[in-house]
Amino acid sequence: MKVEVVLTEADIAQEFAEAMEARDLPEKFFYWFPRSAAEWAALTEHAELFGGIWETWKELTVGVTSLATHFGGRVPVISFGAGDGTRDRLLMGALKDAGCECRYFPVDASQTMLEMACAGADDEDIETVGIKADISSPVHLIYAADAADPPRLFIFSGNTMGSFDPLAEIRYVAQCMKPGERFIIDGEIYDEDNTMARRDNPAARKFVSALLASVGIADTDGEIKFDHKRDERHDGLHLITRRFRAARDLSATVAGEEISLARGERIGLNFQYTYTVESFRWLLEKRGGLTIMSEHQSPDSRFLTAVCQR
Repeated sequence: MKVEVVLTEADIAQEFAEAMEARDLPEKFFYWFPRSAAEWAALTEHAELFGGIWETWKELTVGVTSLATHFGGRVPVISFGAGDGTRDRLLMGALKDAGCECRYFPVDASQTMLEMACAGADDEDIETVGIKADISSPVHLIYAADAADPPRLFIFSGNTMGSFDPLAEIRYVAQCMKPGERFIIDGEIYDEDNTMARRDNPAARKFVSALLASVGIADTDGEIKFDHKRDERHDGLHLITRRFRAARDLSATVAGEEISLARGERIGLNFQYTYTVESFRWLLEKRGGLTIMSEHQSPDSRFLTAVCQR
């Protein structure tokens, strides 16, 4: 297993300690602890929450011939925020069946998730180089993109863009691309009746709680609340935030150090953007300068996946 390290474990441990002190935990930390990574891998198998996006990726594999033809037999696949890589492998399996040779570059801040992605691809005899990096950093994104020569296939799946500022993140990713390259990205479509309810699902709460449990904060120590607001920078951008509120005085153990939390104190947890269909298209076309070649709505209408080119 080969992994190139841009974000070291020492760096992310220091950043986590600083984030805890600031009471604000961004996205990358929710997959860092082994317990969190295991809960995320289990959550993505949840049929009610993620079954729809799986069906979309199966649909993509059926139409893989055009991708195979475009790349002419050699496909470097760079997956930003790859997680355990299961959807990536589904697509690469179809590309291999279509006669392509895939080289796989999963990119993630989590060592555990990266090992899952690399091991899974190795088991399927796909040449793989993992890249441990922070995909919120434009410098790290460019480093990861430069791991392979153009033309390349980029992937940004699981509403990963929604875990960052999408107006900035789509530009960072688009800047990594050369003309004619392909990009598969999905976004979660806001639903007034279901978007918040999905986050209050016991399986989703278990995943969020895993990070807190990893530093010694139990479910009984407080409560996790979700909020919804609109991002006024553009119509159709919906921001879902979550926070933990301590029900009593407690302490968290971070890198061997105790961090005290007073009763009533809050910790901001990772947020997620969801979109209207129109705002998702606007992000890709107007902010990212991309051309949408095809769109694929998941059967449950939760996700919209777009195949784009620069």
